[in-house]
Amino acid sequence: MKNSYLIPGAIILAGIIIAGTFLYAKTPQSANISKSLETDQNNSSEKLDGKIDIAVTDKDHIRGNPNASITIVEFSDFECPFCARFHPTVEEILNNYPDDVRWVYKHFPLDSIHREARPSAEASECAGEQGKFWEFADGLFENQTRLGKDLYGELAQEIGLNMDQFGECISSRKYKDKVESDLQEGIKLGVTGTPGNFINGEPVFGAVPYAQLEEVIKKILNK
Repeated sequence: MKNSYLIPGAIILAGIIIAGTFLYAKTPQSANISKSLETDQNNSSEKLDGKIDIAVTDKDHIRGNPNASITIVEFSDFECPFCARFHPTVEEILNNYPDDVRWVYKHFPLDSIHREARPSAEASECAGEQGKFWEFADGLFENQTRLGKDLYGELAQEIGLNMDQFGECISSRKYKDKVESDLQEGIKLGVTGTPGNFINGEPVFGAVPYAQLEEVIKKILNK
């Protein structure tokens, strides 16, 4: 009698497992894919083989010593929470290594999950047109939850921009091609999420903590 109950039960259980497996395979994974575009330090050890030559010109946004021996190129998104976490980390590196490190910011808007990523990037370029890119960028990350036209205007006033020039720049989307060019450059270099960082051409992706970033800096300086 016990076996007569066990066999049908086993058949039912197997059917449930098979059905569950089929449903999981059919479940859309787009949410998980989008989530992976933002890179936390917990899974930020991703590296590509070999160094990559990234040209830096006077047209790029450079913070720190322009002639520094170490260059951090960051492909970033103003709406990315991990980018906001990484921003003060690089600021601290610059404070502690003022002669040795320069920081280059490039745009990598994750349009699929961040509605204000591209508008904020274009607005920052309009601020950069008046020599205030970094002040504007700092303000965006400090007020990340308020990204939008009201904040862009507020920041522009706070840092003393010509408001007519700034407003015309934004409404005309003057720098849409510049933002798109940065994005495409990042894609060609193998960036798949933000922040996508290169230290002297060596890919170190993710919001790596200060200690890890400093370790790379010291290694280069000691060579």
